[in-house]
Amino acid sequence: MFSKILIANRGEIACRVIKTARKMGIKTVAVYSEADKDALHVEMADEAVLIGPPAAAQSYLVMEKILKAVKDTGAEAVHPGYGFLSENAAFTKALDAAGVAFIGPNIKAIEIMGDKIASKKFAQEAGVSTVPGYLGVIQDADEAVKIADDIGYPVMIKASAGGGGKGMRVAWTRDEVAQGFDSSQNEARSSFGDDRIFIEKFITNPRHIEIQVLGDKHGNVVYVGERECSIQRRNQKVIEEAPSPFLDEKTRKSMGEQAVALAKAVSYESAGTVEFIVDADKNFYFLEMNTRLQVEHPVTELIADIDLVEQMFRVAAGEKLKLTQSSIKLNGWAIECRIYAEDPFRNFLPSIGRLVYYHPPKEGVHDGVTVRNDTGVGEGDEISLFYDPMIAKLCVHGSTRSEAIAGMREALDNFRIDGIQHNIPFLSSVISQKRFQDGALTTNYIAEEFPDGFLGATLDEGEKDQLIAVAAFINGRQREYLQDREGQTYPDQPRADGSFVVDLDGQTFPVTIGMNDLGAEVVVGENANGGDFRALSITSLWTPDEMAVRAKVNDQPLVVQADRAFEGWILHYRGAKVQAIVRTKRAAELAAYMPEKIIPDTSKFLLCPMPGLVVSVNGEPGQEIKAGDTLAVVEAMKMENVLMAERDGIIAQIKVLPGDSLSVDDVIIEFE
Repeated sequence: MFSKILIANRGEIACRVIKTARKMGIKTVAVYSEADKDALHVEMADEAVLIGPPAAAQSYLVMEKILKAVKDTGAEAVHPGYGFLSENAAFTKALDAAGVAFIGPNIKAIEIMGDKIASKKFAQEAGVSTVPGYLGVIQDADEAVKIADDIGYPVMIKASAGGGGKGMRVAWTRDEVAQGFDSSQNEARSSFGDDRIFIEKFITNPRHIEIQVLGDKHGNVVYVGERECSIQRRNQKVIEEAPSPFLDEKTRKSMGEQAVALAKAVSYESAGTVEFIVDADKNFYFLEMNTRLQVEHPVTELIADIDLVEQMFRVAAGEKLKLTQSSIKLNGWAIECRIYAEDPFRNFLPSIGRLVYYHPPKEGVHDGVTVRNDTGVGEGDEISLFYDPMIAKLCVHGSTRSEAIAGMREALDNFRIDGIQHNIPFLSSVISQKRFQDGALTTNYIAEEFPDGFLGATLDEGEKDQLIAVAAFINGRQREYLQDREGQTYPDQPRADGSFVVDLDGQTFPVTIGMNDLGAEVVVGENANGGDFRALSITSLWTPDEMAVRAKVNDQPLVVQADRAFEGWILHYRGAKVQAIVRTKRAAELAAYMPEKIIPDTSKFLLCPMPGLVVSVNGEPGQEIKAGDTLAVVEAMKMENVLMAERDGIIAQIKVLPGDSLSVDDVIIEFE
């Protein structure tokens, strides 16, 4: 076994590899860019080597710098993680020439399967069912349009060296092909150093299901179940689970055997994944083979009780697999939610900044449910615009799918992040939806369920009552705290309990609250002369210095994240964001006379919707533009975002230049 390895990656996956290396007594070397000098993976590793500026193209993608770090530190092997150089055959060849082991597959497998075009040709020759498409290299957008016309719409534009949703676009029209081809090519060039693009038929309403394979250098290959990865946005996975709620045993076995046959055909060794798209009739088609560890590998580890990184180490060191197909037993259900630095309320645009507060749920086994959080950040870290926006991978394992879903809902409720925008509210909303709980998944799920974008979850009446009780309770507890600790009093309402009005986003509810040492008794509605009312008993040990309110309302446990606002509180619960204001009756009467805040008119400006770098700006002062025209392209976290005109107009001024760094709501163009 190796005594020292280098990890040619960063962030969460570097930390993940380090954990297994520590367990096996293997020393680790981290590499880092200037932007990552204080990163968690650098802190965790035994050694760390600076390899260049923040941009990946000048650091993590420069194999010469990685090779020098290997030589300087005496590392015997390199684990590539995923992305960056993980599927780069030239990098593997260079390591081989230097006598350094690659903790991954052989060069042949990487060359054939790591290249999306070559892998599809190989799969066809091997008799594997593939999606119709054009597998040659496409030279320009005009050729792409002609090919798409021949295939028939919709089509998928994909980077040959791609992965993680980078360099991928779905196009439904000729114009979308022309535009998508250029953006995909640019993303592929910046993310992978390879701008080759191919096009295939996009199968509507598909499921994305992948098979985990493991092979060794002695010809042994097994499959370790499947993962359902259908919940995606922008072709990037968001929620994954294992096993799939859709497959029957016959289809599972058939897909697994086909994946193994394909792996054996390329003499595959190490961990890898064969991805399929599956239609409503359980017909499946080869999509691609990822010759590396997948982001979502933890769900497989949780149901199979196998450390896939450890298996990669052992295979790379020449050991035979001790696993056989019959020895692999899958138990329970696991779900993974990817926590991204993005704003779901603004079409998932990237968010950057400092993690002022980062408090994930406690890991371990609680009441039979396992919680695992794979991350590469800590409180105080900076989320940079140079890299992928994923902050963490929250995983939950239970004995059944329903138990895993319930555990994930609770874990998301307990996950607190401040300082940047994040997608936890969105994830919580999806996990709580009946359609998700029924397992009715497709890759169109997000577009179908949120056609107008994510606006926050809608609370039912029972959930509103829970938040009313929480708001009334924390208002009463804070009043007690101020009176007891600071000697303050309220002239109109000297007591912490009594009659109040709770305002939830403008909807008002009269309440009567009676505080006690264990919580409060809350009556919602008029409890006089037989009026309509609901009695709610809340128990909680919450104090005003805590951000999360952990409580039981009528014996039902819940966790509500509570932020102090200018007036009242902002309550976050199960994907909903609600402003709660508790007033005395008199204050509520007067509040009705307060003028509404006027929202400024920004219709004459094109504003930058996310932090990023200006790639291009189209037009000039005085130029007429039409709705749908491309006005600017802004790159953030390795993704290009095309900004289009919402209406016809005339450009008055252009405020930025290509290469400028912008913040949210910076003005790009002013219109007449």
